[in-house]
Amino acid sequence: MINSGLSRRALLKTGAGLAGALAMPALLSRRAFAQSGTRTVNMQLGWLGGGNQLGEVAAKHLGYFEEQGLDFVIQAGGPSIDGVAIVASGRYEIGQVSSSPSLMLAASQGIPVKAFAVSAQQHPYAFFSLPANPIKTPQDMVGKKIGIQATGKVLLDALLKKAGVPADQVEVVVIGADMTPVLSGQVHAVTGWMTNTTAINVLGPDHVAMKLWDQGVQLYANPYYATADTIEGDQEMLTGFLRAAAKGWEYARSNTEEAVDLLLKDFPNLVREDEITAANVMLQHIFTPATAENGWGTMDPAVWQDQITLYDELGQFSAGAPELDDVISMTALEATAADRPKIG
Repeated sequence: MINSGLSRRALLKTGAGLAGALAMPALLSRRAFAQSGTRTVNMQLGWLGGGNQLGEVAAKHLGYFEEQGLDFVIQAGGPSIDGVAIVASGRYEIGQVSSSPSLMLAASQGIPVKAFAVSAQQHPYAFFSLPANPIKTPQDMVGKKIGIQATGKVLLDALLKKAGVPADQVEVVVIGADMTPVLSGQVHAVTGWMTNTTAINVLGPDHVAMKLWDQGVQLYANPYYATADTIEGDQEMLTGFLRAAAKGWEYARSNTEEAVDLLLKDFPNLVREDEITAANVMLQHIFTPATAENGWGTMDPAVWQDQITLYDELGQFSAGAPELDDVISMTALEATAADRPKIG
């Protein structure tokens, strides 16, 4: 979930390899803009596209991006694709990562990307257990076996540190994405996103979910980012993107099934009913009291600073903790404050 191996050296290597290929796409993009009156905006993902892009896909099909003079394109990620390096190299204009710590870690390595907005105000990452042996608080983990993916170990560490629970009192069992180990008794809890409703269904309707957010480890999910140069020099594109995406997510909230139908046009391999169920969960994490007050896409600098401080205490920044101003920029949000729907 979180790529802690990103480095300036890896970025430079990727950027050098891309340099020759960048000139022609940039030229073609300018020509396309001159001919059609729109410009292409690519959003690089850190994963394969799907329900997390419900609002953007709806905005594309409903013409909201075109209203802003933008031709919006989603670029799929995957295990072998370093999305942050691609955006940092200038190949694509904006990106989206699954979790906010990825951008903190990139900034700590001197990679010039910053978050400019956030999709999910509350991260849906949670620990799932069974009612016969529930884990409702971090203290309930003492003496228990917790199944977790290797990349998510730091999240368990953060949870235990925040709660003051000694890490050596909790046994970690590295597992995959499958949640069945909790059913077999191999572990007492498993981890995952609450939006992964299909996988969670195997635990039964009475399963217990303990969210990181509710326990004080308050991370953002699906933040949007761009290079510092883009944020400083291409505000028109960023603000246009935010206005269109905001309208798309507002539509998805009010017309969830119709938005899923639009999603299936771009991703026909998805299952409609599963996506509707997952969307209803994700929308609860996207539209919160924070968005009711400050609009869709908002982010709180204090929440970011708390994340930086916590990860620094966990020793996650090998090159030193980044400054807040190197991790986020509020300028595009401030410029669109009147345009982003205040719904919670």
